[in-house]
Amino acid sequence: MRLAAGNSTGERATAGGDHSGHAAMDLGGVRDLAERIQAAVGQVIEGKPEPIRVAVVALLAEGHLLIEDVPGVGKTMLAKSLARSIDGSMSRIQFTPDLLPSDITGVSVFNQDTREFEFRRGAVFAEIVVGDEINRASPKTQAALLECMEEGQVTVDGTTYALGRPFLVMATQNPIEMEGTYPLPEAQRDRFLARISMGYPSASAELEMLDLHGAHNPLQQLQPVATAAEVASAIESVTRVYASPALRQYIVDLVGATRATSALRLGASPRAALGLLRAGRALAAVLGRDHVIPEDIQSLAVPVLAHRVLLSSDQQHLARGATEVVTQLVDRVPVPAAGSRP
Repeated sequence: MRLAAGNSTGERATAGGDHSGHAAMDLGGVRDLAERIQAAVGQVIEGKPEPIRVAVVALLAEGHLLIEDVPGVGKTMLAKSLARSIDGSMSRIQFTPDLLPSDITGVSVFNQDTREFEFRRGAVFAEIVVGDEINRASPKTQAALLECMEEGQVTVDGTTYALGRPFLVMATQNPIEMEGTYPLPEAQRDRFLARISMGYPSASAELEMLDLHGAHNPLQQLQPVATAAEVASAIESVTRVYASPALRQYIVDLVGATRATSALRLGASPRAALGLLRAGRALAAVLGRDHVIPEDIQSLAVPVLAHRVLLSSDQQHLARGATEVVTQLVDRVPVPAAGSRP
């Protein structure tokens, strides 16, 4: 069976969900929580602190994460280890060509005893949703995630069901093997707050992996180090991290530069600017600060922006990548003098 999710009857909820009831924790608590999660995931994923940190940032910024790389470098392992480090509900979806939208969102089933239709929840009704090889499903099935990722809710047969908090979709895809796949359209990629690549480990990290993981699967020994309620409280704290007017103008200038350059035929969307601000706040909180600085935005520009833009034909001919173009724009856009709390 492809889905690892319960099929219990869903409760009706108002659109947008109820995110109340979680008091914000202090920023010291947010940093401690992030360090615990990163340390737990680091026990499974050797030598990859930066992808792990971006994954935690996406979690605390209420975004979603696209993990894109070649097979065997730990894409699914990262997603599953982050999910297991949190004591909350998790589901895993193996995307295949025959996967149906109702497998993800749920379906109404007629109950012979009550003579009424009951909603059976799909795999998306979990706090952490791991979508493996998302580009192997049809566009119709991929689109089933659009409302879930953007609005935190599911609408089936005219009834809206709220998703919980936290809610994080971590999807993986292989950019090399394209036969029999359906590339994510721009609208779908824009729903992901960040995209990361794992990359090959260093020689020392790979040797340590052989020493520590050669005899057993470290994921089986991973224990939760945080609760879903703690994560929800941390998310509430992140929304209160200060971003100065100059810092916000810097984000607008940086995103605007992607639309003005001839190197790109499609620049970043306004959603990208909002995502960059939320991610910057989350990173500042993870690092123990109560304000965002330009360095936060610069370090997040590539994972947040590069997957949302499209290269011009000239740049494709020159074999330049979106990562290189975004990096050059970061170097070119003036940094504000006042990017921190006065």
